[in-house]
Amino acid sequence: MNDLRAVNKAAAAKAPAPAIPDAQTVTEVKHWTDRLFSFRVTRPRSLRFRSGEFVMIGLPDDNGKPILRAYSIASPAWDDELEFYSIKVPDGPLTSRLQHIKPGDQIILRPKPVGTLVLDALLPGKRLWFFATGTGIAPFASLMRDPDTYERYDEVIMMHTCREVADLEYGRQLVASLPDDPLIGEFVEGKLRYYPTTTREKSERMGRITDNLKSGKVFADLGIDGISPETDRAMVCGSLAFNMDMKEILEGYGLREGANSDPAEYVVEKAFVG
Repeated sequence: MNDLRAVNKAAAAKAPAPAIPDAQTVTEVKHWTDRLFSFRVTRPRSLRFRSGEFVMIGLPDDNGKPILRAYSIASPAWDDELEFYSIKVPDGPLTSRLQHIKPGDQIILRPKPVGTLVLDALLPGKRLWFFATGTGIAPFASLMRDPDTYERYDEVIMMHTCREVADLEYGRQLVASLPDDPLIGEFVEGKLRYYPTTTREKSERMGRITDNLKSGKVFADLGIDGISPETDRAMVCGSLAFNMDMKEILEGYGLREGANSDPAEYVVEKAFVG
């Protein structure tokens, strides 16, 4: 991986100077399935963000007009590059173009990070839950690689649900790599628990996040009593329907929705759906 990044960075260094405003150079692209891919781009020197935030990225259309969408930054705040994780929509205005990028290409990146999935939007607690469907795992890919996450919480649980096993691979590989990461491995050890499930293809664990919470299956599997507003905090990122269902479930446990200006027990990304 390091050799590949070195080659990609060398290719990016030879790329021509940005021809469009707010342009950044693609350094790495990986296609996980025929529907999912991730990519890394250069990071503007002036960009400062909190792990879990998102930015607007895009490409120009045939007339040179920017096509922009909100994308969570999947890399942590300390990374010298920016990583993104995306679905491929065949007729999507942006992803139909974005899925064909390669190292050396340029994308538009508006360096104004915002978002509610940040640690500062939660009150202190002991256990932190990440609830994600599909590409909604992106902001948590950032937070799972941030030492601050593990300094604030004794336990972090990543629940991720997709239709098929292959759709979980990005998250699975990321989680598997963390204990051996030279930068944050010591922070992660013994604190991060991963609970992936599928809803269509048969796998070791199945079922929607909402169903596994309501039935108590996830608590039984992990040996946890349940979710309590005294100890548990949560972050949610997925489809609009999923987000709404999760709000109802979490508030049923007694958790209150927080925000940057008013921290509480859980937060939901409202700006876009993953």
